[in-house]
Amino acid sequence: MKVQDVMSKQVKIAAPNDTVEKAAQLMEAIDCGALPVGENDRLVGVVTDRDITLRAVARGKAPNKCKVREVMSSTVKYVYEDEPTEAAAESMSKLQVRRLPVLNRQKRLVGIVALGDLATRHDGMIAGQALKEVSKSAMAR
Repeated sequence: MKVQDVMSKQVKIAAPNDTVEKAAQLMEAIDCGALPVGENDRLVGVVTDRDITLRAVARGKAPNKCKVREVMSSTVKYVYEDEPTEAAAESMSKLQVRRLPVLNRQKRLVGIVALGDLATRHDGMIAGQALKEVSKSAMAR
């Protein structure tokens, strides 16, 4: 099975010049903990609730003034839509993440794949192993 068969296709994105307050409100509205960050039709980063908490709020930055570009991770890890789901699970394990942006071969964002997508729409075994690896890292923090 391919990533495109299990990924979520309705992806909301943040812009680098959005405030972290706006990004957090979008996360709340769609019930997620991470947003891809796009600019000029390209994926330029990812911002997570953890980024907002540790890189903005904990440092006293005003959420209504601090920009997403100040707190986002600009090193973007991703998976291609035509890769096997096992490759996505392996990448999540290695990278210690629970979700990955999905790009087409022209490097355009086409979706998001999460461990939950792998567990509910494919083989729960590969998702379970990936979650075990991600959880190990989280416990070590």
